[in-house]
Amino acid sequence: MTKRTRFDLWTFVLMGAWAILLILLVWPLSSILKASLIDNATGAFSLAHYVDIFTIKAYQRAIGNTFIAGFGGMAGALVLGVTLAFVTTRFHIYGRAIIQTLAVVALVSPPFIGAYAWIVLFGASGVIRKGLASIGIAIPPIYGVAGVILVFSLKFFPHVFLITSGALAAINRSVEEAAESLGVPPWKRLFTVTFPLILPAISASALLTFVLSIADFGTPRIIGRDFNVLATEAFNLFSGEVGGNPGMASALSIVLIVLSMIVVFGQRWILRKNVYYSNLIKKPERQRVSGLKSVGLHVLAYTIVLLGALPAFIVVLFSFRRTSGPVFQPGLSLQSYQKVIATVSDPIWNTLLFSSIAVVAIVISGTLIGYLISRRPSVATGSLDALLMIPYIVPGIVMGIAFITRFNDPPLALTGTGLIIILAVYVRRLPYSARSVAAALKQVGPNLEDAAVSLGYSPGRAFLKVTVPLIVPGILAGALMSFVTAMNELSSSLVLYVGRTITMPVRIYLSVMDGEYGTASALSSILLAMTVVAVYAAFHLSGRKESALL
Repeated sequence: MTKRTRFDLWTFVLMGAWAILLILLVWPLSSILKASLIDNATGAFSLAHYVDIFTIKAYQRAIGNTFIAGFGGMAGALVLGVTLAFVTTRFHIYGRAIIQTLAVVALVSPPFIGAYAWIVLFGASGVIRKGLASIGIAIPPIYGVAGVILVFSLKFFPHVFLITSGALAAINRSVEEAAESLGVPPWKRLFTVTFPLILPAISASALLTFVLSIADFGTPRIIGRDFNVLATEAFNLFSGEVGGNPGMASALSIVLIVLSMIVVFGQRWILRKNVYYSNLIKKPERQRVSGLKSVGLHVLAYTIVLLGALPAFIVVLFSFRRTSGPVFQPGLSLQSYQKVIATVSDPIWNTLLFSSIAVVAIVISGTLIGYLISRRPSVATGSLDALLMIPYIVPGIVMGIAFITRFNDPPLALTGTGLIIILAVYVRRLPYSARSVAAALKQVGPNLEDAAVSLGYSPGRAFLKVTVPLIVPGILAGALMSFVTAMNELSSSLVLYVGRTITMPVRIYLSVMDGEYGTASALSSILLAMTVVAVYAAFHLSGRKESALL
């Protein structure tokens, strides 16, 4: 009887989870596929959009630029992240906690703030660029492919740093010592022994940074100028086809999804072919160095993290500068904050309201789904777990277009409402909670819950009274990180918003595009402060380290 009750309860939860993902994920994305296969003029089945993508030079260039941005951002992030991880785990660096904190600041900064801050410094009217010009040193503005790759590298390297640091700290030191005793020189030992052992971490972080780079809409849009990628082309096409059938935008979105999936499966194939194992018998020790070598390592480590965190500091600093239109004036002032409070306060409340509602739903369903994945292994839950990978892969701009395409007509005419933004944020951030809860449950055995059921508790009551209190840190970590990423959501919101549902990231983006740099700085500083508070709360309440962000 007990077994049947448990089966019935969690089968109901499983059906609800599948219904949510089918309605809010599979169904909208199927509309993208359908729209991409329909001729705009005749409404008949056609592959014309895909033919155009691979024959028209503008789209070919966008595909090539997407690869350039993706691999360029990935390569830059890997070089910076792996270097910083190796320096901080292999050598004694003073202020290691400060380095980790600065890396987290760079990590949680809204993705488009970095592009905006570098424009303030090195744009056409950039402060540093103008200062150098005044003394006869002319440098080109940051716009274009080099600027996009630079911003991606400095924005995403903390992912590589945090993931790789954990892997380097778990290497068995005796393996490296054995190679050293055989006369293998340090650099050869690094590439033939150390790196193969952390290949899973490096490949995972490389995959993450590549997907984040090709999915990023704000940076190429703000700083790329004529450097169009698939995400910006899809947005441009969709914006020009509102009210019609966004067929070409949908086709570009499908190409972007397929590109992401190819990279995901490629990473898994590489790991299957090249995996090395090491038992953690002797933990690595940080080597103490002195003299010029110590100075060089400290300068290298702090330069990397300070460059990554620089946009956040610049944004806060310039939010207190006097402004006259798009030009910053000498002196300090609160005029940008006064303008925000007086004229653009609605985005702040919309951001808090939409994020809070979405996160409440995420916590409830994410906790249940995480339990299913961890405690009820089956084909159905395994497939559900695989399906949760899709929100990681699908760029926000694609999800926004999918929601507009699917929920634009009765009976689910949600376009123009706050609900459509909440639902988009919900389905995109649901994996954070589900994964966090599933990870927490791996550290908690099922024995106590089984004992409670054997003593007469129903499965539901045993879950609420016994299991949930034990995984509260994991639930809180997933909830707060969902909240952080929800507040910073730009890509999907930019497609879905109307005047009354505008959010802070969208308002910041529009302010930058309109040259209202003071307003953008003030709003960015407020958003950054809210983000930092939420991250601090996540660390404090969950008892986790910086890796909880990933």
